[in-house]
Amino acid sequence: MNRSMITATNTMSQLQKQLDTISHNLANVNTTGYKRREVNFSELLVQQFNSPNDGLNEVGRLTPNGVRQGVGARIGHTNLSMYVGSIKSTDRPLDIALTKEGQFLQVLVEENGVEFTRYTRDGSLYVSPLNDGSNNVMLVTSDGFPVLDSDGDKIIFPENAKDIVISENGTIRAGSQAFELAIAQVLRPQLLESKGNNLFGLAERNEIGVPQEDVITLLNGDARQAISIQQGALEQSNVDLSSEMSDLLITQRSYQFNAKSISISDQMMGLVNGIR
Repeated sequence: MNRSMITATNTMSQLQKQLDTISHNLANVNTTGYKRREVNFSELLVQQFNSPNDGLNEVGRLTPNGVRQGVGARIGHTNLSMYVGSIKSTDRPLDIALTKEGQFLQVLVEENGVEFTRYTRDGSLYVSPLNDGSNNVMLVTSDGFPVLDSDGDKIIFPENAKDIVISENGTIRAGSQAFELAIAQVLRPQLLESKGNNLFGLAERNEIGVPQEDVITLLNGDARQAISIQQGALEQSNVDLSSEMSDLLITQRSYQFNAKSISISDQMMGLVNGIR
């Protein structure tokens, strides 16, 4: 296998991952609070070829000596785009939209009998009856995950709770009861991991080598004044359909170009073998 085939093969595998990312963005164009991912490429190792005469009698040369041949490109990292999507009014009391970048609702998820804290921008909330024999209801997401308050507890109302009001700083009131929604500010979104169901979680601390408080912090006390919530509205996905389609076409053309490179290299090797 010659170098051109190696380079094209390496690059095609990474372009396939970019196609998968774009497809995932397109599939969630109508998902409430969805944040698109952007793919960034970096170059793989480069090999330097020098000849004995490199640099001789080349007065005024501006480029480095020799020839540098790479072996393709790879995905360096994917960024989570945090800019706020368009806000759609629903006039539904339990619909909320977080109107500032990087702010997430804190919810509780149970996986294999273990409870984990997760984060979401999906503000379509509901009340769900408890299974403890009481007439109380619990505030949950559209997927049934309990929404937490600022103390990390589930938010529970009486069944007959009326006139639910959610203020701009995340205080939710139902009759005489009041709770503070747990709102987290993400400081380093690139360290968030997608957990499915429009949820995000933190990677293991020993994997990222960064303290949790440097990645995400809860907005409590005076910091709650930085929270910006709009009741009766939902944040739409921040995926730009036209931009994603343009990226999809460019990526497909790049994939086809590399596939053609492999085909031509194979034909050239066949010609050489035939001559020999």
